[in-house]
Amino acid sequence: MTESQNPRRLPLFALLAGVVVVVVVAVLLQRDGEAPDVAEQNTLHRGIGSDPDTLDAHKTNALQSFTVLNDLGEGLMADDRHGALIPGVAESHVVSEDGLRYTFKLREDARWSNGDPVTAGDFAYAYRRLADPATAALYVDSVTAIANAKAIIAGELEPDSLGVTAIDPLTLEISLEQPTPYFLALLVHPSMHPIHESSVKAHGDAFARPGNLVTNGAYRLTGLRPGAIVELERNDYYWDNANTAIDRVHYHVLPEPMSEYNRFRSGELHITDSVPTDIFEQVREDFPDELKVATSFTIYYYGYNVIRPPFKDSPELRQALSMAIDRDVLVEKITRRGEQPAYSWVPPGIEGYESAQLSFAGLSQQERTEQARRLYQAAGYGEDNPLEVELRYNTSDTHQRIALAIQAMWREALGFEATLINEEFRVLLANMQAREVTQVFRSSWKGAYVDAHSFLTAFESDSPSNLAGWVSEEYDDLMQRAATQTDPGMRSRYLEEAERLLLIEQPLIPLYFYVSKHLVSTEVAGWADNALDRHHSRYLSLPGVAGGG
Repeated sequence: MTESQNPRRLPLFALLAGVVVVVVVAVLLQRDGEAPDVAEQNTLHRGIGSDPDTLDAHKTNALQSFTVLNDLGEGLMADDRHGALIPGVAESHVVSEDGLRYTFKLREDARWSNGDPVTAGDFAYAYRRLADPATAALYVDSVTAIANAKAIIAGELEPDSLGVTAIDPLTLEISLEQPTPYFLALLVHPSMHPIHESSVKAHGDAFARPGNLVTNGAYRLTGLRPGAIVELERNDYYWDNANTAIDRVHYHVLPEPMSEYNRFRSGELHITDSVPTDIFEQVREDFPDELKVATSFTIYYYGYNVIRPPFKDSPELRQALSMAIDRDVLVEKITRRGEQPAYSWVPPGIEGYESAQLSFAGLSQQERTEQARRLYQAAGYGEDNPLEVELRYNTSDTHQRIALAIQAMWREALGFEATLINEEFRVLLANMQAREVTQVFRSSWKGAYVDAHSFLTAFESDSPSNLAGWVSEEYDDLMQRAATQTDPGMRSRYLEEAERLLLIEQPLIPLYFYVSKHLVSTEVAGWADNALDRHHSRYLSLPGVAGGG
């Protein structure tokens, strides 16, 4: 070492200046909430897209919230890294011969993040809260298979009458209205996780905020800065903590895929939420080992508000707009990442189920456009009376590109100019739920379990997920018949007929079926593609990082 390299020979003012610079940079990075703190070892940095709207699992319908909640909580059942169903808080369960009663035995070592034991009563409380109309839960569909749930949701019975009974602290009995083949899969979803009752009583609606939220999963919430970051730390009380490798998870809010990509490229993110469309092929070339593309049980669609003009009582107009959209152009020229054009609501590939198709699926785009013009005119619109309609979408470069492309398709095929309105996700979600100003809106639907019911239930008349406001007694009846059918073949036929009716009425425009698209650093171990695109942090590790497993 030369004299100039020996720190003991540096002037004191230089040493102090260096310390000041290091401290200032560290403070700025911490305040910014964007760049990872390199001093924090064994921290997983993940992109999440938009902000979670809330971490109250009963008040959200946002994929971003569910992604975080899957790290924070665990249901009676869970899923492994491949998406297969495995025991969660319940170490075992027994099903009665008639399929109407499930008895779960909870793990003795299941604990909340404050050390309290997780009990059968915590699940019973959560399920009753989910069904309670006062909660106004957006994912209330998760609980409707349980006895008396629908009557409670309708306000006809009290929540305490729900068919859940805590036999003792470690035994939970659940009674169903009718046999439900996918019931165990429902129990994985965050809306079916337990809730720490005393926290809700102490904090009310604020129970899900940092400092208040008590969770039972592999991680606990330590920080949340809107527009910047969601911070999690290992829950040392988690029953399987010994097999959790990563100490901290930081979810970075990055709505623009290009910004997220730049952060990944610079080494500031381990996992991205998406991949930029414009440079997808370049990304494939530059990061062949990091790029993960897989079939996803998710649809991208536009919804109509059918309870107000111009789409109320006008299936012809709804079909005209749908037919005028060239879905092949969308996936080949706009998204360009392997997506498949959607002419059904339920994704293909479900065993024993054949998805219905839009009536024009077999026509060429030219034939569709010609029919669309006739339907548009039959609905009372034309050159002298062009349609005036607003199309709302949430902030994202991809959503904007799709909206611009569809705006141009409608202009060319039907001669009207849609007004595009870009809104932050929370604003768009609130508007879709209120159904007061929406006309056409962008949305997506991700199945919570691989079954056609997971998609079709979203359009039942009383479903909070029915953002279009579509009501059909015939559809509801078909869904009810399917729910009470014990023969798998007959059940599928009822569901197929329900989808066929949905596609005739068209309260929505199916556009394409997703593929999941992530960049995953080679530093991350344990990643596995799966159709539900769930990648819980507890299954991942950073082997090259000190303490990273």
